[in-house]
Parts: sequence; structure tokens; C-alpha cells
Amino acid sequence: MQKNAFETLLGAFVIIVAVAFVFFFQETTDMKPSQGYQLKAKFLNMDGLNRGTEVRVSGVNVGKIIDYHLDTETYAAIIVINIKKDVKLPYDTAAVISSEGLLGGKYLSLEPGGDIEMLKDGDFIEYTQSTPGLEKLIGQAIYSLSDKKPEGASEPKPVAVKTAPKKKATTPKKTAPASEKESPAEIPADQLPDM
Repeated sequence: MQKNAFETLLGAFVIIVAVAFVFFFQETTDMKPSQGYQLKAKFLNMDGLNRGTEVRVSGVNVGKIIDYHLDTETYAAIIVINIKKDVKLPYDTAAVISSEGLLGGKYLSLEPGGDIEMLKDGDFIEYTQSTPGLEKLIGQAIYSLSDKKPEGASEPKPVAVKTAPKKKATTPKKTAPASEKESPAEIPADQLPDM
């Protein structure tokens, strides 16, 4: 009888811990049923974004990505985001894929514009910008720092410009005697440079 009571208590303890874990998981990961309105955005490249990725305005979490799919006509990625109902965004808001750091994760940053008209449920965000991946940035940095030139490229050669020869003067010049040419000119003491 004591064995059955111990197993019952142990089972109840496991169930309580599991319920507490689920509650903690929902609170910390913001996986509660979302209330708000949905917006869509088209990106040529959505690398690093997944369902549940944060959507931020000025660094503050205002929603999350709830779905994405491929547009079979334009081959662009269409992202569906859920925004909190109390956050109203102007019609000219821009969506930018941003990075938390050099090796950090990515999130979707919304940059509100100045339009009077606000986005409504189901609207598309017209202005979007994908960020290049880390590999592309490193490749561009290495290429720009390298001193190598593409094959076949050569240094530009200076162009020689021909000028007309100057006419020689017809009057004879006075020349100093050879002894005067070899002696250095004297400089007054007050004009000598300071050492």
C-alpha cells in the first residue's frame, strides 16, 4: 500500500513539473496565442529568418514571423508577420532584415515612415531590404583589401606630349669666368637657416 502511495505522489510531482515547464516555456518564448493583425512582406532573400523570429521597432519586440512561403511567379519569399494590435504602423514603413551582431541571430526590423495612412490587416509592406549573408560580406571585404588586379589589367602608361622647340635667343649671353662659376655664392649670416 505504501508503495502505491509513493508512486502516486511521484507521478503527481512529475505532472506538476511538466505543467510548470510548459507554462515557463510559453512565458519566456512568447508562444502564447497571438492577438493582433497580420502584415506581409516580400524579400529576395530571407536567410536567417524562421517562424517565431522576432519583429522589432526601434529594438522593441512588437510581433513575430508566423509563416513564410515562396511566390512561384516572382520567386521571392513572402513573409507573414503578426503585429500586436496596439502598434499602428504607417503605410510607408520599411522592413529590414537585421543582425544582432557579427555572429548573432537575425530579426526583422520595421522602420516606420511618416505617412498618415496606417497599414491594415493583410496589407503588404512595400519597402523591404535583405541583408547580405556573412559569407558575402567577408568575401567583399577580402576582395576589396586584396591588391590583385584582374587578369589582363595593366597599369596605365603615361602619355608623352610633344611640345614645339623653343627659339634660341640671338643675343649672346655674358658668361662668368670659370673661376667664378666654381666658387659657391655667399649668403649673409642673418639669412642662414637655424640648426
